[in-house]
Amino acid sequence: MVDQSAVGREFTPVTARVEPGRLRFFLDTLGETNPVYRDGEAAPVPPTYLFCLEMMDATVPFEFLTALGIDLARVLHGEQRFDYHAPVVVGDTLTFRPRVTGVTDKKGGAMTLIVVDTPVTNQNGVHVADVSRTIVVRNARPS
Repeated sequence: MVDQSAVGREFTPVTARVEPGRLRFFLDTLGETNPVYRDGEAAPVPPTYLFCLEMMDATVPFEFLTALGIDLARVLHGEQRFDYHAPVVVGDTLTFRPRVTGVTDKKGGAMTLIVVDTPVTNQNGVHVADVSRTIVVRNARPS
């Protein structure tokens, strides 16, 4: 079971390039037709694309689960938030730095909420966004 000792734990930074082909595939998958997202080199990314980029380019996807000893079969997606501070556009190279910022037990220990916050910077060192996700871990019940 994950406890407060996990707070502050940092994981391997992920570097990802915003490529037009991958962005187009993402948009097609979502059925997103807004032309603003398809304007070649000036195209901004849709709000949720950062999560996708981080997962696709991670050397070890879901590294934090393995590092914290969490069984993927016990994980539920709880919440996700994207706070943008500057535009992210096609051609940017982004660096994600995930870190556990919260661990809370719920329902008498039946579940644990884990918050992973990830500041994102671009190739110029500009802090462009903060991505936050909360995962719910269903804990094993004692026999």
